[in-house]
Parts: sequence; C-alpha cells; structure tokens
Amino acid sequence: MPVHNWKSAPSGLFHHFHQNWTVELCAVLNNGVLPSDFFALIEQKAVGVEPDVLTYVSKSRGPAPDSGGGLAVATAPPKVRHSTRITDNETYARKANRIAVRTNFGELVASIELVSPGNKDGRRAIEAFVEKAVDFLNRGVNLLIIDLFPPTSRDPFGIHKLIWDEIREEPYDLPADKPLTIAAYEGAPEFAAYVESVGVGEPLPDAALFFQPGRYVPVPLEATYQRTWSLVPRAVKEIAGLV
Repeated sequence: MPVHNWKSAPSGLFHHFHQNWTVELCAVLNNGVLPSDFFALIEQKAVGVEPDVLTYVSKSRGPAPDSGGGLAVATAPPKVRHSTRITDNETYARKANRIAVRTNFGELVASIELVSPGNKDGRRAIEAFVEKAVDFLNRGVNLLIIDLFPPTSRDPFGIHKLIWDEIREEPYDLPADKPLTIAAYEGAPEFAAYVESVGVGEPLPDAALFFQPGRYVPVPLEATYQRTWSLVPRAVKEIAGLV
C-alpha cells in the first residue's frame, strides 16, 4: 500500500493513525525485531500533566443561571483588537506518542519519532522538535524520525536538514518528487545519519533503528503501516478523502 497524502487529511485522523501506528511498531519491535535484552515502550511526548477538560452543555436548560454574589459571567469572547489560540495540530502534537527503546536496566538507547503536523505549525514548534532531537543525539540516544509531511517554509529542505545542521552543516537536497523523509541517526560519539526520501504513493522502506554503536535492526515500516491503515474505518477514510 502506498503512503497517503496526509497533508490534506484532517489532523484528528492523522493523530488517530499516529497513535495506533506507534502501538503496532512497538509490538513488532518487542516480538522478534529487538534483541531479547532490549525492549520498546510507548511514551507520551508531552511534558508535565495536562488535565482532562470536561465540558458540560445542557441543550434543554440553556445557559446556567447567574448565581449572584459577583460580577456577571461573560460567555462571548472578549472584544479585543487581536486574539489567537493554539490550533488542533498543535494540540495533537502535544499529545502524540513516541517509542522509547531501553535496555533491561532501563537505560534509554533509542527513540522513534513520528512527525505530526503540529511539529511544523510554527517557528517555536519546529525549533522545539529539532532541539529535542539534537539533545537526544548529544546524549548518545539513537533516533529514527519518520516524517510523512512535505517541507514547509520552516523546513524548506525537510526536517533532516534542520536537525543535521545542528550537528554539522552540509548541503542536502530533498528531491521534489520525494518530499517525505525517513532518517535514522546514530547518537554521540558516532553522529551518523542515514536518510531515505519517499514520495506520496510509494511504499515505505524498512528503516534502521540503531540501539548500540554500529548495531541496528530493520524496522518494517510498510508492513506496520498497512496493518494500521487496515484498521481505520472505511467511513473515516472516505471522509478524509484517503480511500
């Protein structure tokens, strides 16, 4: 099955797919791909505790009555010259999962990151993603980054170029017909990158996941992508225009 054009899909659908794909990848890694003294766990990227918000709306009763004893409660947005709020893309990016690979002593040795639309939605968002990736590499944590979204004005040569420029600046050309990026990195002290470019409509290649210096396992991206996609309800695929 060729990779889909996720750029045109609703962010909520990609978030659903993203979360389920990480589960599928994690299961495969733990069932014969990783050596027996390593394991993969799903971790949430968000830092700190994000409380659940429960919104209660009673259509039959209308607005809640003013209980008195204070200023009148306003329900309409404040009238100001400018207002803004974070997008759905940014919200989903904060809730996205990553896969952490650890030794049987609990040491973090590798991480798999699936890029979300929200990681590219703003200057600070993409800077934060790159900073985290470089921090991992500097600490000797190996990375596999899967970016199924084409470059934006914030990463005109793709996400790999931004990350690798923090390690060593060098030319990198992203083929116009293959704008999606699969990048495997060895962390310090080796600092090596193995990058593959993919086009929409093409199958995904297996990707290297390094877990020790010079040692890696192949991650079956295409097979896990297919299995995850097969579980998405057809009605949702049709709504998203990805049938």
